[in-house]
Amino acid sequence: MRIEEALADLDIAVVVPTYQAQRTIEDVLRSIPSYVTRIIVVLDGCTDGTQAKVAAVAAEDARVLELSHDRNRGVGAAMRTGYRRALEEGADIVVKMDSDGQMDPAYLPQLLLPVALGTADYAKGNRFLRPDAIHRMPKVRLAGNAVLSLLAKLSSGYWQMLDPTNGYTAISREALAAIDLDRLDDGYFFESSMLAELGVSRAVAADVAIPSLYGEEESHLSITHSLLTFVPKHLRAFLRRILYRYLLMDFSAVSLLLAGSVPLLIFGVSFGIRSWVRSSLYDTPATAGTVMLAAFTTAGGLYGLVQAMIYDIMSTPDRPITMPRLGIIRPAGVGASLPEQKE
Repeated sequence: MRIEEALADLDIAVVVPTYQAQRTIEDVLRSIPSYVTRIIVVLDGCTDGTQAKVAAVAAEDARVLELSHDRNRGVGAAMRTGYRRALEEGADIVVKMDSDGQMDPAYLPQLLLPVALGTADYAKGNRFLRPDAIHRMPKVRLAGNAVLSLLAKLSSGYWQMLDPTNGYTAISREALAAIDLDRLDDGYFFESSMLAELGVSRAVAADVAIPSLYGEEESHLSITHSLLTFVPKHLRAFLRRILYRYLLMDFSAVSLLLAGSVPLLIFGVSFGIRSWVRSSLYDTPATAGTVMLAAFTTAGGLYGLVQAMIYDIMSTPDRPITMPRLGIIRPAGVGASLPEQKE
């Protein structure tokens, strides 16, 4: 059995958040494979000819369902609308595919399989897993994504993840129902906020090697703007994750390490700065005891935080909440095992 034939037995919805995409939307919709059950296009306050292009495709393809926002509310708001409609329609798996043509539908089976097999609750594209694709990526995007990846690891707890702003994703019905959609960010922080919410729900996330297609389209996402606006949002997500994970939902070694190391670090740094300022103002050298107290408390706090981070990395979610929908049968051809619908 071919992978596409097995996927055709599932109810797969593709949500396409759309804004000012009249040049690309028609090609994107026509390229979506036939095994996809429905295509939900969310017109997010489009003022160009996008709606006419979508209507033209919908007249030929009954899978296309058009939803509209009266004003531009952001990609996250569009996805919330699409996700809710996909759940109402009974979709097993919901895919996010942007309207700019950068997400190659040829890689859709690779993205769907971890979720369909029940080995992951959420799968996302990762451009960093293919060296040849990295060389084609604009250098500014490459550097910006590296920084954003580190911030996303801290805020979500998915330490194995890279490329957090990659919007080519697939999520199971179970995982989608487990998160609070109202907490997802309205704008371009949507993908990172999705990871943060999934982390709180302890869903299993997986990276899939998928290169992007860079054409002549202009990106609405500025790396500089992202770094400036994403940092405080990542900080809030990080603090919320720590509060929920290690204080409200569970109490573990990480909880003890944080409870001891954070006060030590704060005391060590503040005491050291105070002693240095006092020594400079009064031109009196600090005593050996003062220096040692500041150094040892600061070092102890840092050591405790490093240990807490190690335990946090080791506790990355690994038990999916998704019900397996496909089974693996014998290899067909060279190098691949094909899925089979379970009885």
